[in-house]
Amino acid sequence: MTAAPDEGGRVIRVLLADDQTLVRSAFAMLVDSAPDMAVVGQAGTGAEAVALAHSARADVVVMDLRMPGTDGIEATRLIAAAEDLAGVRVLVLTTYDTDENVLEALRAGASGFLVKDTRPAELLDAIRTVAAGEALLSPGPTASLIARVLRAPRPVPGGGPDALAPLSDRERQVLTLVARGLNNTEIADALALSPLTAKTHVSRIMGKSGVRDRAQLVILAYESGLVVPGA
Repeated sequence: MTAAPDEGGRVIRVLLADDQTLVRSAFAMLVDSAPDMAVVGQAGTGAEAVALAHSARADVVVMDLRMPGTDGIEATRLIAAAEDLAGVRVLVLTTYDTDENVLEALRAGASGFLVKDTRPAELLDAIRTVAAGEALLSPGPTASLIARVLRAPRPVPGGGPDALAPLSDRERQVLTLVARGLNNTEIADALALSPLTAKTHVSRIMGKSGVRDRAQLVILAYESGLVVPGA
């Protein structure tokens, strides 16, 4: 089926990576049923996903975490690190939202995660969300996951308090609200700013921190100690 462009004239190109053929086939039928999406490749391993991300020029990679050989975390890391794939977003699928591997995938560069029993419409909306450059983070499960993992102290390269040194006081306020799950409009309302100013602050924080999207900003906020799990 040929997808129709969205209102912006763009068809979202989707790459599916899962080691179970039946799962991939079901997702492919679902994605291809959406008028603004098209499946441009299917991969059964992480290595195949990375190769197809380069050749198929996908906008979004729907990535299973547990695959043989190169798993979803390493595949996500390789995609996020490739300069020619800077515009590619990874949406992680997992069986359980308490899986510590989800946090590792977010650290590696994933733009968000969903559990595999997500309703079909929610999966399609999730693909649209990450394709638009937004993070897909449910504040409750994400905060709970991060809090559980961070109970065990561990070195965090580049994630300590010094990571916040380049940020102004206002930018730290904005980062705190991003970590709480607020979007740009909600941040603007909370701080009496215009939505454009809030968006500009978020973009500047990303630039100063060297992260690629809001998902990594959430990780930064927690790992730097700016936001305390459970507070």
